[in-house]
Amino acid sequence: WDIRVLPRLTRILRETRPQVVHSLLFHANLAARWAAQSAGFPCRRVLCEIQTVEVERRWHLWVDRLTYDLCALTIGNSPSVIEHLASRARIPRERLRLIRGGIDPAPIRSASPADRSALGVPPRSALLLWAGRLDPVKGLSFLLDAFGIISAKTDAHLCLAGGGALLDDLRQTARRLGLAERVHFLGPRGDVPSLLKAADMFVFPSRTEGLPNALLEAMAAGRPIVTTDVPGCRDLIEHERTGLLVPYGDTAALATAVLSLLSDRDRAMRLGAQACLAAETHWDIRQTHDAYQQLYAEAAGDVAPRL
Repeated sequence: WDIRVLPRLTRILRETRPQVVHSLLFHANLAARWAAQSAGFPCRRVLCEIQTVEVERRWHLWVDRLTYDLCALTIGNSPSVIEHLASRARIPRERLRLIRGGIDPAPIRSASPADRSALGVPPRSALLLWAGRLDPVKGLSFLLDAFGIISAKTDAHLCLAGGGALLDDLRQTARRLGLAERVHFLGPRGDVPSLLKAADMFVFPSRTEGLPNALLEAMAAGRPIVTTDVPGCRDLIEHERTGLLVPYGDTAALATAVLSLLSDRDRAMRLGAQACLAAETHWDIRQTHDAYQQLYAEAAGDVAPRL
């Protein structure tokens, strides 16, 4: 909410006259639209991007609906984001463009497994991994409740990689459920590919997503995946083909899905292999780069717009 960015951005546009302006996420999109108007910069060369299905701050959708015509296109990084913007923000579909997000699978493919003992996980125990920011939208209290069921039936351990405001609350929940010795809060990590290679399963119980990189990385690592049947996650995971989908908030269903894969290693490995193939085939970052290059050329007027 630092409004000083607006005159600064306006000055930059006036002085540099770039071929294209591309902004990402709600506040940056508003700033780019306002500054372009103030600088006399043509809106046909302003591209705005949304990377989440907004369910908490619905007023964002109202503002997007009022201002979408101050840019050439609104980009979404997954089919769910595009559908949400069309149906909830009521942005005309001809003013939307899908550019699928992606990752570079090479660093994940080449990573060595993390030392499980350094994580506090015994050698023969199953390691369930989650990675991301500790935020209410990630469904982590739901995950801890489900892990209470899982831990009563297996010797599995749960590792949570990431930081955020919920850390203390989640620690208290783990203690209250008697899980303090089996749930490991790893904090922000720079070695997520190695954590994925050490994990037996990736569990991702979000309430909503745009296109979760953490899930993509787990796919590229070939991990068996259990996630929620919500926007973003369902764009990546096909139930019983590349992972398992469960209803958001259904603790019993989440626990049952995890236990089913822990008890059937062949099935788990098959789902992980199919997820890896899907990540490399459909979600490689090079495809994203090519799509952006095409869009930038259109916005700059170098090529005809793609219909």
